[in-house]
Amino acid sequence: MHSLTLAHVKKLGRPEIPRKTIYRLSVYLRCLQRLRQNQLQTVSSEALARAAGVKPTQLRKDLTYFGQFGTRGLGYDVDQLATMITDLLGTNRLQPVVLVGVGNLGTALLSYRGFEQEGFEIVAAFDQEPRRHREKPISTPLHPMDRLATVIQERGVRMAILTVPAAAAQEVANQLVGQGIAGILNFSPAMLSVPENVMVNNVNLAIELENLSYFIQD
Repeated sequence: MHSLTLAHVKKLGRPEIPRKTIYRLSVYLRCLQRLRQNQLQTVSSEALARAAGVKPTQLRKDLTYFGQFGTRGLGYDVDQLATMITDLLGTNRLQPVVLVGVGNLGTALLSYRGFEQEGFEIVAAFDQEPRRHREKPISTPLHPMDRLATVIQERGVRMAILTVPAAAAQEVANQLVGQGIAGILNFSPAMLSVPENVMVNNVNLAIELENLSYFIQD
């Protein structure tokens, strides 16, 4: 198979990729990052699939969105594949993100330093009571809600993390969408109603625990 450069991928245009495939691409990227740390330059589809917990046929199908590439007998170039995935996911540069709702969960997320390593920077946080005392110090700029529109426009933000109570979630989501936010990571238990062009990823910890509960039953 011939090598496919990043420029060739861009010329093909942005492909329509299923959501589950996007998730698996993120998993492949983390596996490739570990290979980089171990100074491995190439990886076979079988080895990468095993590390990602998928079948080799599934991995090869997912990677066909980049065209036919790799070297028969040698596998994939680790750096090239990692670069192509980060470019497709849009994480080859720091993506600005805002967080709304600085309670216990919001404060914990602001304290997490791993986002920047993955290509995301929480540039500002917002809360109805920004001056309220919090147990942990917050280094991220913390603003009242009336500053939301200004900061989003000034910083060119397209993604938001929502950690507000369920009763306030839809109203805040409406504000975010109205200011051009196109992706929301929703930690609220409320199911949000948003336009079709806005993507919402729901993180419901209770549902995740319920799923685990099923599998641990005797």
